[in-house]
Amino acid sequence: MHYADLLIHSAQMMVTMKGFSDSPACGEEMSEVGIVEDGAVAIRGGMIVAVGTTAEIRAAGWSGPDTQEISAQGKVVTPGFVDPHTHVLYAGSRENELSLKLKGVPYLEILKQGGGILSTVRSTKEASDEEIKAQTSRRLQTMLSLGTTTAEVKSGYGLMVEDELRALRLIRELDESQVVDLVPTFMGAHAVPPGYSEGKFTNYVVDEMLPVIAAENLAEFCDVFCEPGVFSLESSERILLKARQLNLKLKMHADELASAGGAELAARLGVVSADHLLQASDQGIEALAEQGVIAVLLPATSFNLAKNSYARARDMIRARVPVALATDSNPGSSPTESMPLVLTIACLYLRLTPEEVLAGATINAAHAIGRAKQVGSLEIGKQGDVLILDIPNLNYLPYHFGNNPVETVIKEGKVVWG
Repeated sequence: MHYADLLIHSAQMMVTMKGFSDSPACGEEMSEVGIVEDGAVAIRGGMIVAVGTTAEIRAAGWSGPDTQEISAQGKVVTPGFVDPHTHVLYAGSRENELSLKLKGVPYLEILKQGGGILSTVRSTKEASDEEIKAQTSRRLQTMLSLGTTTAEVKSGYGLMVEDELRALRLIRELDESQVVDLVPTFMGAHAVPPGYSEGKFTNYVVDEMLPVIAAENLAEFCDVFCEPGVFSLESSERILLKARQLNLKLKMHADELASAGGAELAARLGVVSADHLLQASDQGIEALAEQGVIAVLLPATSFNLAKNSYARARDMIRARVPVALATDSNPGSSPTESMPLVLTIACLYLRLTPEEVLAGATINAAHAIGRAKQVGSLEIGKQGDVLILDIPNLNYLPYHFGNNPVETVIKEGKVVWG
């Protein structure tokens, strides 16, 4: 018998999210979170080797003389959070835009004035590699302390090919140098830079950027900001079809600011995820469901933009669209690293239940970034990414907001925070 390296036991409630590694949870399945009372999980060599009640795991003999044991008595144990949509790699900040927003200046107007994404593009270009990595590392450490163990990170604050390559290289270096697992996405089509028309820049992305990005093998996904005034349906489709031809998986920012057919295009292309979707049409939601496209919803962005406009998550779940949740961590519209805050906002304003938000922040989020075989649930053979939350039950997680519920973060079987 090989003993476990780590045994977490006696959990008041353990939420496993088991049974959805092959396909994401949809509809009523999002409430089937696999609760085990007096739960325990055993980890060896960084991987989960046993999950069950404390009595079952002890009877199976997983605990040996060298096994580290952690009692989770009175606490809740869950998979590590997966954040499937972030722009966390950048330099600088944009707190100066808060006063503009409070005066009612629209985002696209701020962008036209050289603010928004273009402001961060300038700050990032002017910063050294080490400055960018230092600032991003701090944000990633905050994410880790709040329970995020895997995160997608987009480029997109470069816009020119060398700057985008630089960003993707820095994402790779950060993946290797800190604890949170990072999944890289190329998003050169994040904004149209000064001196370009949309058409000319789309040609640049398709003909010059994507072939080089693909050849360097630095990105898994390609994303595009599909929105009137940024990249049209036609431009977005050209970019994504070229990316697919070059073996990149596809994502889309869709229907955030206007109902413009973004969800329908996402379904037609069969992208892995369509993100934001505040203004998605009934037809778009149905199309996403038919094609199994994951809806990555970003309620902290809606909250921060203060327009009282949120994605129609309940309609999506009724239609059996798999729903995931993410921070959208970025310097402008969602300057937060907190998945617990996202879960609270998702309950209050997307009207999701505590069970549904946890599904959206774990297994469905893992599906949205192609990691559901490795993370997102507590099941044998998966990575030992586990949270011990200092809360008495699952309802308490979104109920008590503004603090950090995470007592301990375990990454690949090692305590990395708490």
